[in-house]
Amino acid sequence: MKILIVNAGSSSLKYQLVDMDGERVLAKGLVERIGIAGSKLTQKYPDSEEKFVIETDMPTHVQACENMLKALTNDKYGVVSSMDEIGAVGHRVLHGGEKFTESVVINDKVMDAIRENIPLGPLHNPANLMGIEACQQVMPGTPMVAVFDTAFHQTMPPKAYLYGVPYKYYLNLHVRRYGFHGTSHRYVSKRAAEFLGKKAEDMRIITCHLGNGSSMCAVDHGKCVDTSMGITPLEGVVMGTRSGSLDPAVLQFIMNNAKNENGTPEIKDIDDMLNVLNKKSGLLGISGISSDMRDVDAAADAGDKRAQVARDMLVYGIRKYIGAYAAAMGGVDAIVFTAGIGENGVELREKVMEGFEYMGAKLDPEKNKVRGEERDVSADDSKVKVLVIPTNEEIVIARDTLELVTK
Repeated sequence: MKILIVNAGSSSLKYQLVDMDGERVLAKGLVERIGIAGSKLTQKYPDSEEKFVIETDMPTHVQACENMLKALTNDKYGVVSSMDEIGAVGHRVLHGGEKFTESVVINDKVMDAIRENIPLGPLHNPANLMGIEACQQVMPGTPMVAVFDTAFHQTMPPKAYLYGVPYKYYLNLHVRRYGFHGTSHRYVSKRAAEFLGKKAEDMRIITCHLGNGSSMCAVDHGKCVDTSMGITPLEGVVMGTRSGSLDPAVLQFIMNNAKNENGTPEIKDIDDMLNVLNKKSGLLGISGISSDMRDVDAAADAGDKRAQVARDMLVYGIRKYIGAYAAAMGGVDAIVFTAGIGENGVELREKVMEGFEYMGAKLDPEKNKVRGEERDVSADDSKVKVLVIPTNEEIVIARDTLELVTK
């Protein structure tokens, strides 16, 4: 069966078509500027420099999906002869709240539940819904599956997911830690165990998903028991433009005291404050240079003090979570690095793992000279395995979709 994977944003749509016979990616594409002048679709192919581009107005996600299907079935550049070859569609959905602990076949009740969770995922869930509704319109009768970014973390116990605020806010407003990147943490923890010839159910694994957005996860015998992101993806380690965890009173202090040159408040309301924390903070805010780790690394290596501090903050934060999660699980059998920075950050991995010999974890600097490849980078005498496992969230979505629609 061929599975179409769709990840819809507010003005974009990413897709992949996977032949599940061998799990081969046939094509992947990106539709940009939906609803904005200059809409464009770019479709690429594995092991090829060739691209297929469609430039036309796409005022809604319906037109984006129509053009996606035109690209996939194009006489010259398509990879299927007709839409009938696409057996199912798997949709990435950000927030499933407490309603979804696993992937589900989409029906009216599921759509209603995704809508109910819009307050928890105000930027992503509406876009995810638009993508689902658009695909339903242009592919009527094709079964569709929702795969939730938050589902893997639903095994956390209350002691890990509750915040120290009045319990009524949990009961009435569902205020709690949800966590994100769940599909990635699920994939790399299971793949790490397979790589080592073991089962995830027999291991204690710490997964480090490090990219422009970063999160850590403690996976105890196959189940998430803690994760660094919270009710939103803002909590945790310092990220590209996100602040990570901080004292909540920092918000009040900045709002009360930060002034423009004319004496007016720099931050006008809490939404403005959160925009600063989400889009102007993190590596960008500390370094003053960039949200891209490569730029921060280059500046730090050239002697820029603020860039060095920004990098040190990220490394220090990751190390603290590793120590905390090892304590929470009563030990650790493997530490896994994944995503853009985790897979490619040779120096960062070395800095993170420095000094962990006391708990049996030691990295081999020579083995660690690897980027974007599945590799054991631990020293021969390390009791804890240190691994680089490239993430593959799309194949998790495809596998879940295949399993559910063929039941």
